[in-house]
Amino acid sequence: MSQEKVERSLIIIKPDAIQRSLAGEIISRFERKGLKIIGLKMLKASETLLEQHYEHIADKPFFAGIKKFMMHSPVIAMAVEGIRAVDAIRIIVGPTKGYEADAGSIRGDFTLSIQSNVVHASDSVEAGAAEVARFFADEEIFSYPKVTDVMVFADDLLE
Repeated sequence: MSQEKVERSLIIIKPDAIQRSLAGEIISRFERKGLKIIGLKMLKASETLLEQHYEHIADKPFFAGIKKFMMHSPVIAMAVEGIRAVDAIRIIVGPTKGYEADAGSIRGDFTLSIQSNVVHASDSVEAGAAEVARFFADEEIFSYPKVTDVMVFADDLLE
């Protein structure tokens, strides 16, 4: 895989998806796209972690509700990487407002809401790197080759 365009991103499978038993379906969509899972864990998000993660909206009146929602049940944090991963993930996930998301996207298939939109996905390469580092320690991130990382040329098959 070309290292110059490989990006990392964080995906959080939110409490509403956990409650609806959608985790396997959600994870499989990223795998089927060809993204490499480099970290995966279930956790109970702490107040401190959520305040860091959502610091850009911490002063908004609705933030207390988001925090309560995100602490309601466990979440699954998933670190993934791939070529242009952030853009690919944003397409798979769909827009934040589920009622605007196309059928076939995660939010288009599973939600009508802004608040209960089943997943979080990093919105930029910079955010992806920062969010992966926030949710995963270095030893929780794995580097490994996948057969899809290696291009096979027809000439190689003839030898």
